[in-house]
Amino acid sequence: MSFDVLEKLESKIQAAVDTISLLQMEVEELKEQNGKLGEENQQLKQQHDAWQERLRVLLGKIDQVEENA
Repeated sequence: MSFDVLEKLESKIQAAVDTISLLQMEVEELKEQNGKLGEENQQLKQQHDAWQERLRVLLGKIDQVEENA
């Protein structure tokens, strides 16, 4: 192999290593973001459940009023 070909190969390998490193960092950032979104989703589900329960209670009170009327 000539020295020129070896330098080109080294350059391509370094570019590949750099790309892999950047992609690994991006994957870690996306994992963190996914975790945060999962937590937020869980909180929103809990709020949704709480609102549904409050609505059930209010509807129950309305039914009681209608029954007593």
